[in-house]
Amino acid sequence: MKTMMARGVAPKLIPLVAALLLTACAAPEFRQPAVSVPAAFKENARDAAAVAGDAGAVRRAADGTTWKVGQPAEAQPRGEWWRVFHDAELDALVAEASANNQNLAVAATRVKQARAIAGIAEADRIPQVGVGIGAQRARLSPLEAALPPGTQAAPATTYSARLSASYEVDLFGRVSANVAAARLDAGTVEATYRSVLLSLQADVAQTWFRLRALDAELATLDRTVQLREESVRVTGRRFELGDIGEFDLARARTELSTARAEAIGLQRQRTNAEHALAVLLGKPASSFGAPARPMAADGVLPAIPAGLPSALLERRPDIAGAQRTMEAANARIGVARAAMFPALNISADGGGVGGAFADVFKWSSRSWLLGAALSMPLIDGGRNRNNVVRSEAALDEAVASYRQSVLAAFSEVEDNLAGLRILAGQGAELDAAVVSARRSADLAQKLYDAGRGSYLELLDAQRNQAAVERGAVQLRGERAVTTVELIRALGGGWDGAAMRTDETAQARN
Repeated sequence: MKTMMARGVAPKLIPLVAALLLTACAAPEFRQPAVSVPAAFKENARDAAAVAGDAGAVRRAADGTTWKVGQPAEAQPRGEWWRVFHDAELDALVAEASANNQNLAVAATRVKQARAIAGIAEADRIPQVGVGIGAQRARLSPLEAALPPGTQAAPATTYSARLSASYEVDLFGRVSANVAAARLDAGTVEATYRSVLLSLQADVAQTWFRLRALDAELATLDRTVQLREESVRVTGRRFELGDIGEFDLARARTELSTARAEAIGLQRQRTNAEHALAVLLGKPASSFGAPARPMAADGVLPAIPAGLPSALLERRPDIAGAQRTMEAANARIGVARAAMFPALNISADGGGVGGAFADVFKWSSRSWLLGAALSMPLIDGGRNRNNVVRSEAALDEAVASYRQSVLAAFSEVEDNLAGLRILAGQGAELDAAVVSARRSADLAQKLYDAGRGSYLELLDAQRNQAAVERGAVQLRGERAVTTVELIRALGGGWDGAAMRTDETAQARN
């Protein structure tokens, strides 16, 4: 009775044991790590009115700069964020950099490599078939030819043609887990490419705006130099007439030389910015030149709404890459676990062997082989167990890196939102300072011309006016650069829709 019960129970346990084995070696179900996502950006809450205005409204900041909420047309290819600046030269520069930048070319070749590696892993899903045709001439010894000792065996030529096939049955998910990991690795590399592309576009835009701001600053200095030249001319005339002493003339010449020296020094900064732009465009610095185009004081800059913090998890390519890295590390746990269990390989071989090539394909010359081999490690010194531990630790590392990427993304957005807010406040004060400085310089000039003020007071007022105007120009450039940096931090988008990259879709298919 007990024997019959044992015989009846044992078959029922086989599916259960098989299921337990499959579960033990399969990749664990991927669980998205918990990340604390704030409901809104702190800077958005601080300045909610600026973000929630009419979509098409044009606003003028305190420093005179015009701002418009960025609302790109739906017909535009998603991601062409630089078009909201409405700068045809910038559009052309970004297109040229995207086509010729060498860092981007390196990233593109890495995408090709990663996709090829994924294709290599995919090849394990199908049987591997090969064909071989050969000829061999040999002379066997009497012993090998099963002849009496001393018998002279004649050399013989044999021809063969064989077709072979092999296939690994994916019993414990090793092949599927390896394919999934390779696909996700390719997704990570593609996300890195998108990140390099976004950084390139942002670098081109920021370098372009810095160049234009430097042109505007040089224009301001040129006006200062002209003012100083006029001052030297007038002061020199008055000195010749005996109205003033040589001291005022010497000070006027000193201020002129100082202004010219500042303009020359600023030319060096512009030259370096021009060379940096050439490298981004994939051109030799010696063969590239950007014409002077000062940034307009009344230029339209887009105000970029930051949206919700949770959207960063889908928009930013670096976070998408970190996500794929986590999933790939999780899949590799399955690969490591499968190595501890049996592997089943099926092989087949068939063909013909003959003394003449024509005999190879005769039915009587046929030969074939069909086999299956089940193999598994017995003693490996803990190699496979430690591979599992290493894979699990790699997943923990990828999770920590993902969380760090998210934290860094939130910080970058907050930094640039705060930067734009602070620059707006700074612009309001500079706007008032420019008005006051111009009025002060005008009054000082009139007092000096009337003989009621000293030349030192006039110089001080003019110097202060030049410094304030130059600071206002620099601020306009900083606001443009910070706007681009905010777009970069947002992943290249500014609307509420998720910007899913191609690699994310491919990895999930």
